[in-house]
Amino acid sequence: MKRSGRMRAAWWLVCAAGIVFGVAACSHGSADSGAGSSAANASAGASGASTSSTAAPAAATAQSAADAAPPASETGGFDGAAAYDFTEKLVSFGPRPPASDAIHKTQDYIVAELKSFGCEVDTDDFHASTPIGDLAMKNIIAKVPGTGPGIILLLTHYDTLRLDNFVGADDAGSSSGLMLEMAKLLCGSKEREPNSVWIAFLDGEEAQLVQDGVAQWTADDSVFGSRELAARMDLSDDLKRVRAVLLADMVGAKNITIKQDPGSTGWLNALVWKTADRLGYKSVFVSGSNGGVQDDHGPFLSRHVPAIDITAFPNYPYWHTTQDTMDKISARSLAIVGHVFVETVRELQEKFR
Repeated sequence: MKRSGRMRAAWWLVCAAGIVFGVAACSHGSADSGAGSSAANASAGASGASTSSTAAPAAATAQSAADAAPPASETGGFDGAAAYDFTEKLVSFGPRPPASDAIHKTQDYIVAELKSFGCEVDTDDFHASTPIGDLAMKNIIAKVPGTGPGIILLLTHYDTLRLDNFVGADDAGSSSGLMLEMAKLLCGSKEREPNSVWIAFLDGEEAQLVQDGVAQWTADDSVFGSRELAARMDLSDDLKRVRAVLLADMVGAKNITIKQDPGSTGWLNALVWKTADRLGYKSVFVSGSNGGVQDDHGPFLSRHVPAIDITAFPNYPYWHTTQDTMDKISARSLAIVGHVFVETVRELQEKFR
């Protein structure tokens, strides 16, 4: 993810005009952001493996009463405690940059869990040309069939920044844990909705070139999995069937607050915030703009598909640091954001019935 406000003025003018070009929208990994700096150097080996396979300690993962998830019966069937457990399991694999041993274990785990939920699972193995060499990547898509041709597409990325000892509890463990719980809920339902729901776990969101601990985000070195998925769906004509794209990224921090991404589709921003307000989460989904972010929704926006990025960025001081660990994650936050996702999908099912 990259902060749009830190980009060149010309790019900002394009985003402000509502035009998205290239393959990135407006994302959350600002190359010159102080929040993303770290003294650790990242590996630049073309093999994609981290120079250290040892995960930073998860530390104090026990949840306080304030951070405990409410019962799933109070959050639309979404189990925040289960989403937390999924997140914790993903983080336990350690640093998960593309083409690393840890991400291969992560991929196996995600596929196995999705199949255990009864999901139809599609995988797309592809190769990405990056500044550090050619890297094997994999997108994983869970598909919940509907009665009609429409698709509601949910997105998360599951890779982590190529930084020693960076385990990415919030970025991107939390969103992937949330989407695993969404898949469990939706694939386990016996009801057939008007639109199919596809849940895509994307590889290669992060920039692969990291210098002095800072991701060197560019349009060509970022959102590899999202670009691959959007292009693949365009070629198959599935993209024409997509009614809306909902991206989750960095959604599990304690005391979370989420502002609107001005680069996201306006009616989707309005729908999500109206839904959150109706559910009583106005203190989490707050008013105001996050300044704009580049992220995995970009390749879909550039193809004129309605898309929204739901992210707490930049309001997370541990972003792209080795302190992004499980002790910063709240099951309550996951439950709240998950509830909003569940209800927003229901609203979209009604809208496109």
